[in-house]
Amino acid sequence: MSLSILYGWQGVELLALSLLASIIAAVAGFGGSVILLPLVVHLFGIKEAVPILTVAQLLGNASRAWFGRTDIDWKVVLYFCLGCIPSAIIGAVMFSSIHAAWLKTGLGAFLILTLVYRHSGLKPVTMHLPHFIILGAIFGWLSAVVGTVGPLVAPFFLDYGLVGSAYIASEAMTAVVMHITKGIVYSKYALLTWNTVTIGLAMGLVMIFGSFTGKKIIDRLPKIWFTRIVEAVVLITGIGFITGIM
Repeated sequence: MSLSILYGWQGVELLALSLLASIIAAVAGFGGSVILLPLVVHLFGIKEAVPILTVAQLLGNASRAWFGRTDIDWKVVLYFCLGCIPSAIIGAVMFSSIHAAWLKTGLGAFLILTLVYRHSGLKPVTMHLPHFIILGAIFGWLSAVVGTVGPLVAPFFLDYGLVGSAYIASEAMTAVVMHITKGIVYSKYALLTWNTVTIGLAMGLVMIFGSFTGKKIIDRLPKIWFTRIVEAVVLITGIGFITGIM
């Protein structure tokens, strides 16, 4: 992988989209990685896209957690991490050995299923604190294998009673732990190289500014606008990955 891509128009496009994605994620509470997925996969391939996004999302989520740090529910974070750390390790090991074509098709199917779930009318189980251990175990593994779980995680955090900044900051903090765990395993299997880290960091630094901007507008614009943007990207990306167009 060449770092020269950061110095051309593709690099400008990548960083601009990183900014937009992080603003939307800061307002809607999810969707940043989904918006970035098509371009990153197109530029680098699925095997390198997920580790790159892991680094970028680490900074993006860390910044959202920091800007909302006073609203974080640390008990939720702790229980979620008890489940997500071991399962993220298992998922990252599996990711290292799965064929790239299977990953791309599986990711496309996963994205479409998340959209179907969000509009199915199905309600998540009534969440209590211990349930976050199970939730973390499930989504820690999924995050390591498919790279993004935000659209599916959101209803469970909201059902527990976390809203607004408390939801966004708490969910972001759990994501930070997942991404650190995945990153350690990816590096062990040579999926996280210096070039991967550099590109991910460049995107992540831009996303910090996006998170700050999103925090400023979170209470000023209707959240539904941002949610609809994310859902449209989810649908288009899912279809594109399954059909091979993307």
